[in-house]
Amino acid sequence: MLWDRETGEPAYNAVNWQDMRTDHLVRELGGEVGQNRFRDLCGLPLATYFSGPKIRWLLDHVDGLSERAESGDLLFGTIDSWLIWKLTGRHVTDPTNASRTMLMNLRTLEWDDELLDAMGVPRAMLPEICSSAEVYGEATGSLEGVPVAAALGDQSAALIGQTCFERGEGKCTYGTGSFLLLNTGDAPVQSANGLLTTVAYKLGSRPAAYALEGSIANTGALVQWFRDNVGLISTAPEIETLALTVEDNGGCYFVPAFAGLFAPHWRDDARGVITGLTGYITKGHLARAVLEATAWQTREVLEAMNSDAKVRLEILRVDGGMTANNLLMQFLADVLDVPVVRPLVAETPSLGAAYAAGLAVNFWPDLETLRGHWHRAAEWRPKMDPALRAKGYRKWQKAVQRALDWVDEDDDD
Repeated sequence: MLWDRETGEPAYNAVNWQDMRTDHLVRELGGEVGQNRFRDLCGLPLATYFSGPKIRWLLDHVDGLSERAESGDLLFGTIDSWLIWKLTGRHVTDPTNASRTMLMNLRTLEWDDELLDAMGVPRAMLPEICSSAEVYGEATGSLEGVPVAAALGDQSAALIGQTCFERGEGKCTYGTGSFLLLNTGDAPVQSANGLLTTVAYKLGSRPAAYALEGSIANTGALVQWFRDNVGLISTAPEIETLALTVEDNGGCYFVPAFAGLFAPHWRDDARGVITGLTGYITKGHLARAVLEATAWQTREVLEAMNSDAKVRLEILRVDGGMTANNLLMQFLADVLDVPVVRPLVAETPSLGAAYAAGLAVNFWPDLETLRGHWHRAAEWRPKMDPALRAKGYRKWQKAVQRALDWVDEDDDD
């Protein structure tokens, strides 16, 4: 979001994380080095996912914005920053959100001059980076006097909500997209396998904790597409009922690369494919392939994570709307070959934000107290034959290869 410092009016429409308008720009920024040009500084590959190139695009394409940014009249923020500014008048963010811009140095937790120069983003438009849990100010208006005391990216908030405070603990949130985070402790771990190195959280004066993240673009969004665009179900929960009309996927695999593939591939040139179609395939097989795509994508990310972190995730804590699908959760445990556990409170991002705010105002005394509030609601254990698991994953990897290199240079934006 870009907005006017004096009036508070947005300077242009907000741009979300799935927007691909910067696909050509990120390739230009990569140059001969490619998508890993800035990875050592910010932990991220060059991709349309992140904020820095989006800022540059807006400054280049919307009349007058570049001049206003240079003069300090224009402010930038992710939505946390926008909300805090509206509530308190302070222009701040936290390291978890700042680490998603491609503009923050992972080690110093400050805006980095080399990154700012490369992106052409004026420092004057950026918010102050504070911790994830501190009182930024008090709200005005109808909420006058209420402290605003935490800011976290949603996946970092979910990591806190799942109380994954120790190195080697991880969670995956299943929503529109899916996001697997593994706590790597007090030092960033650079990925050699297509994952993001990110700030997990910084709670007050405590040292920052870091994480590896695997971002999957389309999971719940694929179910929505199946409902709204294909029309074989009328509500999202119906996909489980439809998938249960068959015993397996019938050899059908669905790679939902609607806007390219995120971790661990980072291929903007990929597009969605359905493979293995025969005359035997029914709508039930298609429904099962849609659900299984989420599990196979998680398997890819988890394998990369185990390799990078040199520690095997023993239990996957899950949350988000898709965890209500028991068929998916069992298949997830089967293909990952680890227990999958859902907590009593499924909306863990909201819970994590509340935990962080409670720490900031001394409502919660420490992290161990928060651990005591975590309770298991359901668990799924793997029961798939290893040979069947290996065959399914091999077929999935073949399907992914069919999705790559689909976008040509002369394709329209």
